[in-house]
Amino acid sequence: MRFVLKIAYDGTAYAGWQRQRNALSVQEELENAIEKALGKRVVVTASGRTDAGVHAAGQACHFDLDATVPPEKMPDCLNRFLPPDIRALEGYAADENFDCNRSAKKKTYCYSLYESEREMPLKERYATRVDSAPSVDILQRKARLFEGEHDFKAFCASGSSVKTTVRTVYEVRVEEGESYGSRDLKIFVTGNGFLYNMVRTMVGELLDLANGRRDEESLFQAYERGERALLGKTMPAKGLTLMSVDYGDKCKTE
Repeated sequence: MRFVLKIAYDGTAYAGWQRQRNALSVQEELENAIEKALGKRVVVTASGRTDAGVHAAGQACHFDLDATVPPEKMPDCLNRFLPPDIRALEGYAADENFDCNRSAKKKTYCYSLYESEREMPLKERYATRVDSAPSVDILQRKARLFEGEHDFKAFCASGSSVKTTVRTVYEVRVEEGESYGSRDLKIFVTGNGFLYNMVRTMVGELLDLANGRRDEESLFQAYERGERALLGKTMPAKGLTLMSVDYGDKCKTE
C-alpha cells in the first residue's frame, strides 16, 4: 500500500529534509520511526526538500509498505517513535502512481518577520527580526512584481542541478498582525515549485524594494540576466515554513 502522510516539524535541529551522511535530517528520523514501529525499512519521498533550519506545517510524503495499520491511524503509530519536534498529523492511502514530489500542483510557503528594536525570545525561533518595515500596502504592491512566470535563476543558490529555473508564482500575499507588543508580518508565497533559497531571496528583495533600497529595474534585470549579484540578501532559514502542498483531486493533504 502507498501511505501518504502530512507531517509538521520544527527544522531548527535538522540539516533539512533530505537524509545526509554526516548530519541529522527529518527524513532520517521519519524512516527510523517507521522501522521501529513496523519493523521494516522504507524510503520516504517528500513533496520537496526543505533546507537546513526551515520548518514545515504541512509537508507531504509517501512510502510503500505492506502493513495492516489503517492509513488514518498511521500518524498515531509513528508519533510514539518520533522526536517531539516532528509529528505526523494525518494519514491517507493513495494510488501506486501517486508521487508526493511529481504529483504536486502548488506549494505555499510563509516567511515570518517581526518589527522590533530588540530581539524577542518568544519569536526568534520562527521569525526574523527587522528594525522597521514598510506598510502592508507598499509591501503588497511590490509583491506583485514577483507573481507570474519568470526565470528565477538569480534567486537560486549556487550548486543547484535543476533542469530549468523557470517557475510560476501564483500569489504573494502579505498579512500583518501583532503579538507581544510588536508588529508581525507574514509573507505567503504560492507557486508551482521553488528553487533552492528562492523564497528567502524573494523576501529579502521584497524588503529592499519596499524600503527603496533597490528599484524595480534591478529586479527586471535579474529576471533577464539571472545574476545573483543583482538581488538583495537571502533571509535566514528560521523564518520560513512550508505551509501546504496542493495535489488537486489526486490526494488530500490539507
